[in-house]
Amino acid sequence: MTRFRTRAGWTAVALGVLATTLAAPALARAEPENRPASASGIDWHACADADFKGMQCGSLRVPIDWSRPGSGSLSLSLSLVRRPADDQAHRQGTLLLNDGAGGSSIEQLRLAMRSHLPQFAGDMTGKFDVVAVDPRGVGHSTPIVCGEEPGPAGISHFPQDKAAFDALVSHNRAFAEDCLRRNGPLAAHVDLTSTARDFEAVRTGLGERQLNWYGIHYSTLLGRTYADLYPGRLRTMVLDTALDDTGSPLRRTVEEAATAETAFNRFTAWCAASEDCALHGKDAAAEYDALVARADREPIRTGGTAHRPLTGEDIREATQDYLTMSGLFWPELAKAVALAQQGDAVDFTRDPDNTLDPVQVQVPACLDNARPVRTLAQLTDLRKELVRVSPHLGGAVRSYKALAGCLGWPEPAVPVKAGARVTGAPPALILQSTHQALAPYQAGPAMAAQLPGSVVLAREGDDYSMFLVSRCAREATNRYLTTRALPAPGTTCTN
Repeated sequence: MTRFRTRAGWTAVALGVLATTLAAPALARAEPENRPASASGIDWHACADADFKGMQCGSLRVPIDWSRPGSGSLSLSLSLVRRPADDQAHRQGTLLLNDGAGGSSIEQLRLAMRSHLPQFAGDMTGKFDVVAVDPRGVGHSTPIVCGEEPGPAGISHFPQDKAAFDALVSHNRAFAEDCLRRNGPLAAHVDLTSTARDFEAVRTGLGERQLNWYGIHYSTLLGRTYADLYPGRLRTMVLDTALDDTGSPLRRTVEEAATAETAFNRFTAWCAASEDCALHGKDAAAEYDALVARADREPIRTGGTAHRPLTGEDIREATQDYLTMSGLFWPELAKAVALAQQGDAVDFTRDPDNTLDPVQVQVPACLDNARPVRTLAQLTDLRKELVRVSPHLGGAVRSYKALAGCLGWPEPAVPVKAGARVTGAPPALILQSTHQALAPYQAGPAMAAQLPGSVVLAREGDDYSMFLVSRCAREATNRYLTTRALPAPGTTCTN
């Protein structure tokens, strides 16, 4: 249900399990087939996977193009895993877990179960069937699979001259054309609106009058979009680390870069104070900057792996996700820097969220985001502003990578029109950290303004996935799920 891993033994076990499961045949995966396709019922069966013992695995066919759901349209398969509520006598419905944008909710559920979620989840797993759905194009559902990397060696998302800019645009176009060739029309229909329509088919297949929604990061936008398309179909909405897509993509990129830079500064302050930091006793910011500069002069090898040596840009782009959970990932970031200083940058090739696929992140991003940058001059102006607000990370954040990675993309963007009040949505519980590398705190109130009656529950700290890391957030979430009671506006969690 979340981007989550722990240290030492658990990390090694989780990595091994994910490497096995993601390489194995999907739980319910099928190629698009040429037959009539409107949404049908869910085909349930007992899960054979040991991690999902006692659960049900299912598949559901939906149209690739919801504007042409009738005869002759292509279809795709969605994969689901359902964990029945522990207390069936007091069951209150179904809770959908979805992260989207390249993240496998099924694999996130696997990690949550391995971290003993039912032992501390309370009413979430006690009174609700928990259903994880891999969105279209992702994970165990019919996946987007492309032959090239979004950013191979020799291609910079921060081009310094016309030749580098042209190389970036040419690569992006070739990457997109390869994706379209391999995946057919699916690659042009993994946008927010198409994905939200899938979830209405899931609701129908589950036989539920209303669903309960637990969304993290991208799925906060997906939940908002679903609520707008299907008024009254959601009973509750828990939105963890909301994003704000109401402004221009340029403004959002600058705000995200500033937020990530603040998180980096908090990381370096932690290093100065904590002996758990591998850089303790040193100027962590200066050590990081020196490493980036060294890698830009001569890329640093990645141990015995097959991965290419990393540039300073590669290291910067890998840093943001290490900043998202202080207790789990900050010590690992410090170790990654220390190891790279010794000549092995392998830890910067490992995304802390092992349930993400970079291709399945990039393709939806090019459909969901407007593209205000088209020239080298425009990109240069943006880069200067990013360096101003983000001197250490240089603006190498997700939204910038998506923006630069979509230059030259042949398919038009189909962004959702955001900002208006959503009629028919339930008042939402929005969990927002005061300091988060992925989303500024003000994104929480911006989301609440679109969902009348919603409340932002602040959590003092640097983490997301707050149900797992905050007792206060967990209690508020369970109270809201069972009673629909929201905390008082202005409430802040300190644990």
